[in-house]
Amino acid sequence: MIGGGIALWRVPNATWRSAILHFAAGVVFSVVAVELLPDIVKVHKPLEVALGFGGGVAAMLALRGAMSRFEEKEDGKTIVKTDEIARSEMRGERVLPFALLFAIAVDLVVDGLLLGIGFAAGAKEGVLLALALMVEVLALGLATSAQLRNDGFLARRVWGVLLALSVSFFVGAVGGATLLSHLTGEALEFVLSFGLAALLFLVTEELLVEAHEEAETPWLTAAFFGGFLLFLLLGMTG
Repeated sequence: MIGGGIALWRVPNATWRSAILHFAAGVVFSVVAVELLPDIVKVHKPLEVALGFGGGVAAMLALRGAMSRFEEKEDGKTIVKTDEIARSEMRGERVLPFALLFAIAVDLVVDGLLLGIGFAAGAKEGVLLALALMVEVLALGLATSAQLRNDGFLARRVWGVLLALSVSFFVGAVGGATLLSHLTGEALEFVLSFGLAALLFLVTEELLVEAHEEAETPWLTAAFFGGFLLFLLLGMTG
């Protein structure tokens, strides 16, 4: 909510928005490498990994396909804006980018699960993981708010989206601290593999695609690796 509020207070220009997206992509990618992959490989359940990962990819592709068909249908309509359409846009009645928001929501749920499981493992591990995830969700809040404002959504609707995404993180954390902390290795492996696929989809097909709409510069590229390195170092501290 704080990250999104910053972007609402002062909407970043195209270059800064690209830098935020690069940084968020680097942090999310680091989450995959530092937190998810080692646990998944350690348990060593190839069947559960294949099912969970395949399910995650299929879910993300199906959602993107559905949204693409919807957008094509909308593009096929007349471009002439009537007074009613104009008033609808003024009220903020625009189609949200559900594919992007779903991927971010899955990311936040998985982050919440990891946080809950971390506190179940020990207070020190939970606090360190919370600090690392704070950086990620701050960047995601900035990126999400900046993207929605750039698409023309009103501030009150952006606040609603940010609140819903925040709730998804809270739900994941509660689930991780209670239900998932007692899952068997196979079930947990499936859940983490599903989240792994969703996170990779978020980085490669959403965040970086949006980030590369701006001309690439060395410092924009460095923002990606800076985000990755920051979370890597925080993960090593734990």
